[in-house]
Amino acid sequence: MNRVSRWERALDAAGVHDPGLRADYGRQRRQVARYKREVTLAAGLLLPDRTVPHVIAAAAFMHRTDTLLDSGPLAERRAASARWQRDVTGSLDADRTDDPELRPLLNSVAAHPALRGHVLDFLAAADADLDFTGFATEEEYQAYVDGYSLPGFMLVAGLLGPDGDQAAYRAACRTYIDAAQRLDFVNDLAEDLAEGRLTVPAETLRRHGVTRADLEQARDLPAVRTLLGELLDRADRTLAEGGAVVELVPAAHRPMVRCLLGVDRLVSAAARADLGALLRRSASPAKGAALRLLGREYLRARRLRG
Repeated sequence: MNRVSRWERALDAAGVHDPGLRADYGRQRRQVARYKREVTLAAGLLLPDRTVPHVIAAAAFMHRTDTLLDSGPLAERRAASARWQRDVTGSLDADRTDDPELRPLLNSVAAHPALRGHVLDFLAAADADLDFTGFATEEEYQAYVDGYSLPGFMLVAGLLGPDGDQAAYRAACRTYIDAAQRLDFVNDLAEDLAEGRLTVPAETLRRHGVTRADLEQARDLPAVRTLLGELLDRADRTLAEGGAVVELVPAAHRPMVRCLLGVDRLVSAAARADLGALLRRSASPAKGAALRLLGREYLRARRLRG
């Protein structure tokens, strides 16, 4: 069965029958595929059909919000964020919208009422990234994880979690996203510095005798390599602890969650293979290893489906 028919089957399973709404979901699927092609592919292969469109809607909403916060001068971004928050909350309150970018989200909220809370939490946290100027301490980094990274992750993760009380699941997600965010910050160090963002806490730099200029000028010094290695070590340890999240999701969602964890492990391994290169570019997981990971989880997902 080809990709188009698989997508149509997913829309049917999710109860999305209105032609206009199906077109809205399809457009968002294409949007998400442009910036997260691997995630779109994995979701389509590993998740139950009924879950896929709702994951797409949540991911598209997160991307739209992030784009508004990243485009233009700060004053314009702050105004755009305020307008977007009014539009979203107003649409949720009225349970209707004329915005084709929000119609899938409202439909998914109707299908998964808990998603509404995650949407509002993320909106409330969104301005934290507008005000980001760097971290003085590890405690400030941890506050960023609580205030921005976790609410963003829960938009999609909340759809994959258990029914009912998600307190233990949310705690495990918090551990996982701490690891994933730290890994992203290390791996995207060169890109963030080019945009004027330093994501390594200042106290951590001082402890290693590394300056911002060392990183900005891509000085491949022993102290810099030690710093990067330590950050990856910490991400790996936390990622191992975050693996507990797998057992807290329904069995049908475990292939997708294991795949997310596995990709992070592959990214960490690729970053370790050439620490100095992180000063110039991000590391990517080996394609062969990534395809083998996806293949293993796809076979598991097929067995679960019967």
